[in-house]
Amino acid sequence: MQGIPVSAGIAIGKAFLYESVPPASSGSKRTALPVDSETERNRLERAVAEAERQLTELIGRIPDADGKQEADILNTQKYLLRDPEITGAADKAIKERYISAEQAVTEAVKETAAVFSEMDDDPYLKERSGDIEDIGRRLISILTGSGGACSLAELPPDSVVIAETLGPSDTAQLDRTHAAAIITEHGGPTSHAAILARTMELPAVAGLQRISSLASDGDTIIVDGCTGRVFVNPEASVVEEYMRKAGAYTERKRELRKNIHVPCRTKSGKNILLAANIGSSADIDRALENGAEGVGLFRTEFLYLDRSAPPGEEEQYRIYRTAAEKMGTRPLVVRTLDIGGDKEIPYMHLPKEDNPFLGTRAIRLCFIQPELFKTQLRALLRAAVYGNIKIMFPMVSSADDILTAKRFIAECAQELTAENKQYNADAETGIMIEIPAAAIIAEELAPLCSFFSIGTNDLTQYTLAVDRTNESLASLYNPFHPAVLALIRRTIEAAHKAGIPCAMCGEFAGNPEAVPQLLKYGLDEFSVSVSVLPETRRLITEAD
Repeated sequence: MQGIPVSAGIAIGKAFLYESVPPASSGSKRTALPVDSETERNRLERAVAEAERQLTELIGRIPDADGKQEADILNTQKYLLRDPEITGAADKAIKERYISAEQAVTEAVKETAAVFSEMDDDPYLKERSGDIEDIGRRLISILTGSGGACSLAELPPDSVVIAETLGPSDTAQLDRTHAAAIITEHGGPTSHAAILARTMELPAVAGLQRISSLASDGDTIIVDGCTGRVFVNPEASVVEEYMRKAGAYTERKRELRKNIHVPCRTKSGKNILLAANIGSSADIDRALENGAEGVGLFRTEFLYLDRSAPPGEEEQYRIYRTAAEKMGTRPLVVRTLDIGGDKEIPYMHLPKEDNPFLGTRAIRLCFIQPELFKTQLRALLRAAVYGNIKIMFPMVSSADDILTAKRFIAECAQELTAENKQYNADAETGIMIEIPAAAIIAEELAPLCSFFSIGTNDLTQYTLAVDRTNESLASLYNPFHPAVLALIRRTIEAAHKAGIPCAMCGEFAGNPEAVPQLLKYGLDEFSVSVSVLPETRRLITEAD
């Protein structure tokens, strides 16, 4: 069987089928007649309070060593429990329509989750619908007094957990000592199950539809998280083959980790900065453990999601300062807000656009919502006192974009000076090269920047006019296309001509076949997913 590989590794174990409480299934038990609204509103409030208590308890159980990202997720759920779009909407529905708490929660969760699930252009946001559904499952379970069909807290040894999907409160209960691998019917590389699997370094495969009906508890399962292949009750010869592969994979991983602190230098003597792409400060520990010499992309849009109001300056300042302090003198490249009209974020009042990929997004959005932009810039300038923060602007297409962004920074600096607040006036600024226009005029843009970073994901789709989320066009999405390679080379040469470094933070930077070619072009910095840091270091050090 073929699924989507989301966490590398090979495991052989016994199937453990897990079924969580679906949010809508239990909600229909109390919907036949009008109800006493005050009674139902009180039931809802008690359920929310109990859900908060349960989440607090789950957070307390998460090991400090490798569970910071899970704790962040569950803390977000605690916040969402009081979100007006979810429990606020449910309470309003009970009051106005005299429906049960179960029905009100079911409807509110369904409507809110649907908004995220329709975001096909952004896999990360699409899978955040699972957060909302997870809240619904918990509330319905409390309201009805029901629970999951089985527990993930007490797994048998060598369990291959098989589930339709796994929410963050499911994964927080996972018995880490006995889990061998994870398989889900839905989700992808940015799902919570995938994030957990990579954090725990467990093999995982997603998108394997009907696996729950094809496997039974106790079946022998082979999971190849490198290729996405899964075997149910395989023949002895297949088991033997994969036992050898598992041993070889483990040995290779051990050997790679021995060299994570070897200088990242080519055989010809060129030093290369190897950095990590991260989504939160919690990812930094894992990045450093895998040999990251910096952070080449800190995505900040996640701070703005799953909430009813944008993050304030103090909240952002604390997050950026924590990240900067963890990194010390190592570079921390923070990308400013990269969100557009394809995202449903009510408090931003984004216009609905026919083609949001070509619309008001990223730096363009920041220019028309200056207070949002300045709040982030002020927080970054203040946090830059505590480390080597570099500010990167996305979706830049002209020199005017850079000059306008710098004027905003100057305004923020003046305000902070007037307020007698500490900030770093020398924080470097650079841009993402992800629009063909920017690559073509890279020589004009380079003197205005301290660095370039090539975003190959968007550069490829814009250059080839191929939607990278459209499965039917997957064969046309090719970062090795001569036109894409020409723009990459042109950008690197322009950077060097101006005396600034050029990095790459797209998925292409971690592609084993691409690394030698990018080194020949003269790429200075590679920023890759944490999981491929050791392998990328090996490729660089073995290159001429």
